[in-house]
Amino acid sequence: MSHQHLQVAVCIVSHNSADDLTGCLEAVARQTHRSLEIVLVDCASTDRSLEVARQFRPAGIACKVIDLGENLGFSGGTNRAILESNAPYILTLNPDAHPTPEFVSRLVDRAIAPSMYRVGAVTGRLVRFGSTSDPPVLDACGMRLTPTWRHLDRGSGRTDRGQWSTPERVFGATGAATLFRREALEDVALKGEIFATEFHTYREDAELCFRLRERRWEVLYEPTAECRHRRHSVPARRRAMPATINFHSLKNRYLLRAYHQDPANLLLTFVPTAIRDLLALGYVLTRERDSLAAYRWLWENRRHILNRRADLRRRRTCSSWQLNRWFFRRRGAL
Repeated sequence: MSHQHLQVAVCIVSHNSADDLTGCLEAVARQTHRSLEIVLVDCASTDRSLEVARQFRPAGIACKVIDLGENLGFSGGTNRAILESNAPYILTLNPDAHPTPEFVSRLVDRAIAPSMYRVGAVTGRLVRFGSTSDPPVLDACGMRLTPTWRHLDRGSGRTDRGQWSTPERVFGATGAATLFRREALEDVALKGEIFATEFHTYREDAELCFRLRERRWEVLYEPTAECRHRRHSVPARRRAMPATINFHSLKNRYLLRAYHQDPANLLLTFVPTAIRDLLALGYVLTRERDSLAAYRWLWENRRHILNRRADLRRRRTCSSWQLNRWFFRRRGAL
């Protein structure tokens, strides 16, 4: 099926990303899908990110560079990038992600293929950067949920031995490299926001995927669409991460549940989540006291959180069972 006429906006948010941007933009320029435009939003970089972006003008691809002048995080930056385009498909792409030439083409193929599902997003097979002589290491093959309310990238950190080689439904997808249908994003937007700006950075992609599922949009995984990704934030590096990142990570853990946990799920997951919450609190009290501010933020913003939760509950069209089964399932064949 021909898809070359379908316009795709590649939305990139940079923040001190100069070392990654050239490779990322060059990878976009090599895409076989040519109905592309690039919208790059810079969030107050202090390095050469803006200079690199403005110098890069791939032949045949429109490239718009926007200097926000402030750091609105991935959420705010991506929202602005999406507003700058009318393309029916949006590819969110991190500066440290290098898609292979067929990446966009294969995601679009899967998005428009005849299906019994309302396809809201398609994600591919992300592989971590590494030595060419080493076995490849997987980064993400779609997102899954656990009963402790963790949202995990399938295969993350595992040696690539050809697992997860079948197209299938997944709970969600990483914002590092995922194709979204604009119709779906506009349907789940709340008060004009696509990515929730209070998440700023970290877990914002999982929160969006909850809204997609709650409005009966499906997320698909296409294993033939490959992309290399240099992941900077992983749990093992938490103690080396900036305090602001750890603050948002902890805050957003509870925001996610406050917005999307229903009474049935509370009963199903109460014990594992309570244990995890106690362990997190103990860790913060003993090793990461700067993150105590996350609990204060949640209390101070409780009225906003409750109002947004109510808005989300009113807009939900899926059943409790349809959403909660994703906490206990591993695969979802097409």
